Amino acid sequence: MNNKELQEKARQVRVLMIEALHAAGSGHPGGSLSAADIVTALYFEEMNIDPSDPKKKGRDKFILSKGHAGPAQYAALAVRGYYPPEDMMRLRKLGSKFQGHPNMHCVPGIEMSTGSLAQGFSAAGGMALANRLDGDPGRIYVLLGDGEIQEGMIWEAAMSAAHYQLDNLVAIVDHNGLQIDGQNDDVMTVMPIAEKFEAFGWNVVSISGHDFDDIRRAFAEARECKGRPTAIIAETVKGKGVSFMENQAGWHGKAPDDEQTARALEDLRQPAEEEKGGQA
Repeated sequence: MNNKELQEKARQVRVLMIEALHAAGSGHPGGSLSAADIVTALYFEEMNIDPSDPKKKGRDKFILSKGHAGPAQYAALAVRGYYPPEDMMRLRKLGSKFQGHPNMHCVPGIEMSTGSLAQGFSAAGGMALANRLDGDPGRIYVLLGDGEIQEGMIWEAAMSAAHYQLDNLVAIVDHNGLQIDGQNDDVMTVMPIAEKFEAFGWNVVSISGHDFDDIRRAFAEARECKGRPTAIIAETVKGKGVSFMENQAGWHGKAPDDEQTARALEDLRQPAEEEKGGQA
């Protein structure tokens, strides 16, 4: 896909997640919106997957370690064709397969149940090691929140992946600088992120998480790197695409009301224009 096509898919993903969150009356828009471009690039260009055969042998796998951003993954899967988009209007409803956090037993395309922060990263490392032992060519991609990397379990998993030279593992850090209680730097600074992963033995690429050229370049570098896992540090904007949500920690975990939803959809109504430099 070219950049304009990917931007249009990302716009559709954002629209669907806002509509679903409004229908649910609860959920996490901020970190879902910041991750939308990365998730779109994975599902529509980077990964070897087949919506008609979600369990096909040798497929690539995506793990959403920051499971509260489930609306981004659910919406991307819907737009990609795993199930009808209207199914997502059951998000967080009693008895719905679209739970507040991804459940691998309910939704096609979900590879790992996540929500307890840091556990998805460890599972991704285990999947990458299992693929090597099984001779499976599939690559493993895992998305982390920047607040999530305050968890000690993250660094145990990072040490293990480097030790086993898991070059089929790619971690993407959604670095929007905010978490539920405010700025990362005020809660518990996570900086310097790139240098920490480098010290643990990872190949590190720093990019804008809203620039598809940057995202594409990072994935290409990860594929070419041998003997080390790759960490992509993606600078993003929390609430990206919805003007009144951008860079607002208060939108970490609440759904928009009727008026706010109308405003958000108006922001997202027009097809996205190509951006350079990522955070315009």
